[in-house]
Amino acid sequence: MNTTSNPSELRQLASKEIALFTGLLFLGLAILPIMVYFVGQSVFGTYGGVGYAEFFGLLGDKIRQGDIVAWFLVLSPYLGWQCLRLTVFAWRFIGR
Repeated sequence: MNTTSNPSELRQLASKEIALFTGLLFLGLAILPIMVYFVGQSVFGTYGGVGYAEFFGLLGDKIRQGDIVAWFLVLSPYLGWQCLRLTVFAWRFIGR
């Protein structure tokens, strides 16, 4: 296992992880709701509200209220990436 003892390496690793989290959080907040809305519209039909603006507003309200499902939706790109990383790590560890 690769452990970093150098503070500059640790700082660089933390910066990369923060940038990754920020980028995937942006994806979950900005791009993913658009995809969910349009896929839901094509699969289930028209949204019961006024349109995408109301859908996005309701999602924002649920996020601010701390709804776990809304937070899971927003964080799902980051969580999916972390699951993929853990899977690759497990395959490498088992392969030793």
